[in-house]
This record gives sequence, C-alpha cells and structure tokens, in this order.
Amino acid sequence: MQNTTQQLNDTLISKSLTTADYVPTLDAMLARTLARIDLKKQQGLRTPDELWIVDHNDVYTLGQAGKEEHILQRTNTPIIKTDRGGQVTWHGHGQLVIYWLFDLNSLGWSVRNLVSHAEQAIEDVINDCLQNLASSDTTAISAHARRDAPGVYLYADTSVADDKMMLGKMASLGFKIKHGFSYHGIALNLNCDLSAFNAINPCGYAGMQMLRLSDFVA
Repeated sequence: MQNTTQQLNDTLISKSLTTADYVPTLDAMLARTLARIDLKKQQGLRTPDELWIVDHNDVYTLGQAGKEEHILQRTNTPIIKTDRGGQVTWHGHGQLVIYWLFDLNSLGWSVRNLVSHAEQAIEDVINDCLQNLASSDTTAISAHARRDAPGVYLYADTSVADDKMMLGKMASLGFKIKHGFSYHGIALNLNCDLSAFNAINPCGYAGMQMLRLSDFVA
C-alpha cells in the first residue's frame, strides 16, 4: 500500500492510498479519529479535517446493521463486517473511494448536512462530466440523490414533462459518527468491473442496477 499526504490548507489534509486492504485502512481511520477526539477533549485542539482518497483491493463490506441475507453468493472476495451505516457493498479497483474524516461540530454540520454535502459533491462531478460531452444522446442524463435511499443515481429525461426514469446507481455512501467526528465516506464507480455487484443486493436493494461513469463518458 502506498501512502501520500498533501496539506491542502490549514483545515484540510488530503491523503491517497493505493492497493489498500480494507481492514488496515479502517483501523488507521478509526485510530486517527480517536486521536482527534482525544486532542479536542483534552487540549481543545481543532485538528485539520482529512480526505482519504483510496484505491481498495477487492472487498465486500457489511454495515453495522447489515443483513447477511443481502449477500447472494459467496466468492473468493473477502466479506468484512464494519462499523459504518448501510448494508452491503463492494469496493475495488476502478472505484473511487473517499473517506471524510471531519469534525462536524466545528464545521457546524449535522449528520444530514454531511450526507447532503457528500451527495452534492458527487452530483456536481458526475453532471459536470455529462455536460461536457459532445454527444447529444447523453445530455438528457443527469445525476441526482434520493431522500429515501442514500447515494447518487442516474436519471434519463422522458417524454413526460418533469418525469425522469431512473437508470441505476453510480455512487454509494455510508458514514460513522463518533463524538461529533465522521469517518467512512463515499464510493463512486469509475471504470470498475460491475459484475462484482452481482453477488449482493447492493446497499440492500434487490435488483438495483449499478452503473459506472466510463459507460457514459470517454
């Protein structure tokens, strides 16, 4: 696993991890969060928030309240129980994972604010890619979040006014909050092998069609 860290400003650090195994990454993320909590409680220190940009080795992760019934098929890919919210998902090469290690209280954010900011960031990136396409066939497709099912989905305009048809899900998210600090984060499918999702009900939704950005943009 390769690790590079960049100070973006006084309140934000970016860290990149490649070919990262899940468990050591989770352990490091939790250890960093607990250290930040301790520094704030004991010394009143506001430590910089962190974005961990991760390329994971293949893994299925099952959320804290996840149900194993959503694992449809056992494969050689490890299944790890973890402490984030949500059900089962897959991480692996060709997927962009970004963990948000944020001090929510110092930011003045609620958990809903965190989720909304994360979904909006994903929407902005995907829609920017779609809008820059030369092909008119793709301009009617746009990315949107759903209040009833966290994540970001692609929709196509239909002939009915203000009606859009959902094509599938392109990004997932799941967080854990501990003493006002967040960790875990978002996963955006770039050019991964989507067949990995066939072994599960993605995020607990049977029959959910998973999408990747490379099928819509060059």
